[in-house]
Amino acid sequence: MRQEAVDTREERSSHAGGACPIGRASSVLGDRWVLLIMRNATLGSTRFDEFRSELGIADNILSNRLGRLVEAGLLTRTPYRDESGRGRHEYRLTGAGVDLLPVLNALAAWGEAHTSPAEPAEPMRILHATCGHTLGAHQYCEHCGREAVHGEMAWLRPWRSPEAVLLADAVSEPDR
Repeated sequence: MRQEAVDTREERSSHAGGACPIGRASSVLGDRWVLLIMRNATLGSTRFDEFRSELGIADNILSNRLGRLVEAGLLTRTPYRDESGRGRHEYRLTGAGVDLLPVLNALAAWGEAHTSPAEPAEPMRILHATCGHTLGAHQYCEHCGREAVHGEMAWLRPWRSPEAVLLADAVSEPDR
């Protein structure tokens, strides 16, 4: 198992600076848990404990993945103080993280078309929050006759809640 982890890291780093954009993207997004962390960040999760409890992920793996997503520029780390006054960090979407939305939407559509849940469930819907109608391909709203922009989209995951969740916006990034 240990050798497999080393091979995965070496393979990932070999694609990181390559000419192929799919290889470069897979070097950032290809690790287990990364897309689920980005899904939850897109739904508004920001705190370590939220990610851990919602995903059931081990602390060391979550810490590693969050650090790598910050390093890759998809999330930014923002300090805050918890109820006891202890210094902690929130993880918020950057512009690059928000730009991952069409990929997440495409994965949801692919998953609906080509996989099945263990128990019957209503499908996930991507909604135009402005009018409440389901968005079509490329986030196009047939009802309004226009493409929905990020701040106008919500995900309805009926197996989780009957309420649609408006998607999180990017934080403004400080000058580097």
